[in-house]
Amino acid sequence: MQRNTKWLLAAAFLGLPAAGGLTLLYLAKQHASKIEPYIRDQAVAYLRDRFHAEVEIADLRIDIPALSPVKLYLTQGRGVMASVTGQGILLKKNANLLFRMQTMRFEIDLGQLSLPHKGVTRVMLDGVEIVVPPKGEGGTGKAGGGSGARSDVTIGEILITNAKLIISSRDKTRTPLEFPLYQVRLMDAGLDAPMRYEAQMRNAKPPGEVTATGHFGPWQRDEAGETALDGEFKFERANLGVFSAIGGILHSTGTFAGKLNDFLAKGEATVPDFYLKASGNKLPLAVKYEVQVDGTNGNTVLKPVHGRIGKTSFVTSGGIVKHDGDQRRTIALDVNMPAGRLEDVLLLAMKGGEPFMSGKLQMKSKILLPPLSGKVIEKLRLSGDFVISDAKFLRTQIQDRIDKMSRQAQGQPKNEGIDEVVSGMSGKFELANELITLRELAFGIPGADLKLNGTYNLDNEVIDFHGDLRLQAKLSQTQTGWKRLVLKPVDPFFAKNGAGLYTKIKIVGTRKEPQFGREK
Repeated sequence: MQRNTKWLLAAAFLGLPAAGGLTLLYLAKQHASKIEPYIRDQAVAYLRDRFHAEVEIADLRIDIPALSPVKLYLTQGRGVMASVTGQGILLKKNANLLFRMQTMRFEIDLGQLSLPHKGVTRVMLDGVEIVVPPKGEGGTGKAGGGSGARSDVTIGEILITNAKLIISSRDKTRTPLEFPLYQVRLMDAGLDAPMRYEAQMRNAKPPGEVTATGHFGPWQRDEAGETALDGEFKFERANLGVFSAIGGILHSTGTFAGKLNDFLAKGEATVPDFYLKASGNKLPLAVKYEVQVDGTNGNTVLKPVHGRIGKTSFVTSGGIVKHDGDQRRTIALDVNMPAGRLEDVLLLAMKGGEPFMSGKLQMKSKILLPPLSGKVIEKLRLSGDFVISDAKFLRTQIQDRIDKMSRQAQGQPKNEGIDEVVSGMSGKFELANELITLRELAFGIPGADLKLNGTYNLDNEVIDFHGDLRLQAKLSQTQTGWKRLVLKPVDPFFAKNGAGLYTKIKIVGTRKEPQFGREK
């Protein structure tokens, strides 16, 4: 009996380690088998809670270094990095796509899995589409799927490549706005805190390079367009030549702040070689701007924008808006030019290498470019008024005619001291269908005043003006020699309306070959 008891005690003593080992091995295998589904659940929970969306992952692969289950269990995975790769990831809300990711990669220390707060150093995303729904269509329903447990995960850095931001419109017939982003770096990506970002993108139209840094978030799960956004940006080498009416290379820097669907941008822009394609003459353009932008449709409202073209300053306000049903935007602007240079405006607007006049220009105008088909110049609408002072004609033959006219108008046709006289001009103008209509056009030089109404065709440069001419001098005083004596008897017939000479005149022909004459 004592012998049997000894054998039982010996067997029990030797079997305890074996049983403990088997138990440890069992627990280790159980622990290892739970790692992969736990990581999957945590990845799904993070995305679901972060964006309040339904999550679909086509494939999620988790690679864990080859370690014994026992060692993994005893160390609780500390120092062991698991590589996670997800493919075909979709985030949806109410069946509407919010995010699409082709691939997602990150590494996690398995020792983090047992902690209440988990951290991932870096997540890499490629082929990302971020879709911002129209305001009011974000939905407020709870997202389905997953365990329902809140994921308490922080991410130190997110690197995104080959991405684009898509902003949808309420009008389903409109093409959504798309902004390609080749690289975005997000930092400090906590659940309820804004992220710092660095972004590089290529703007589609005008094409150019954009870099920006700032803050984004926290993500508004129920209304994505309300997500806060701010930053500083540089927009470089933007080719304006893609537009039908203008050209030049734009450089711009500035700041912006607000929300995805409504933000205020401030900055400066320069175009050293700005030109209108209708003329081709280049002038430096510099602008300081402040604009309100609706990110959901691209509508832009200009706060007073201060600019300088050549040596001429101007102030612009208005908007660039796409109305419901329109395929293109309507541009409606008010332009005020309190002290401009006439030669800058003429050089910008008219064909030829040199302007034909110089002088001071005051102008107020309204510019309307409706969303019609055809060339810009065919649909452009202008209206306004202007005052030109101290004007001189830069082409010698024209100024010589003006000087001669002034001598005659003052009754001193032989006085060569009357030279390089300055002119003044004012009037109201309208442009429609490539036709400029001028009303109450007043042109004055020392001794003479001319008032005209008429049109100028931008396409064929045909002039058709009619009006009246008043001279200080009488008809005979405009001549010399025997003509002066012969015309004296008829002076009373031309001295009308308080003028020494009053007559109806016309200016017709073309800009290059104008013809002056009396109305019959």
